[in-house]
Amino acid sequence: MDDRRKRILYRAKLRGMKETDLIVGGFAEENVAGMSEAELDQFEALLEAPDADILDWLFDRAAVPAEQDTPVLAALKAYRLPVPR
Repeated sequence: MDDRRKRILYRAKLRGMKETDLIVGGFAEENVAGMSEAELDQFEALLEAPDADILDWLFDRAAVPAEQDTPVLAALKAYRLPVPR
């Protein structure tokens, strides 16, 4: 794996909130190696967002801003782990 992908994987797994560490980090572990440069750009932009915003977008608690409404976020939403009830 190249340095950029390693850096993205590290950032995705150590977000700061356990919930985002698990969801975003798990998604990254499974997908970063095969992402195109454009997808990596989208994922890096997503990683700039606060954890609370990412969780709100993933669980449809807030509208996704146009700049974050990308195929990578759609894939992350499809990946997210079910929340136990």
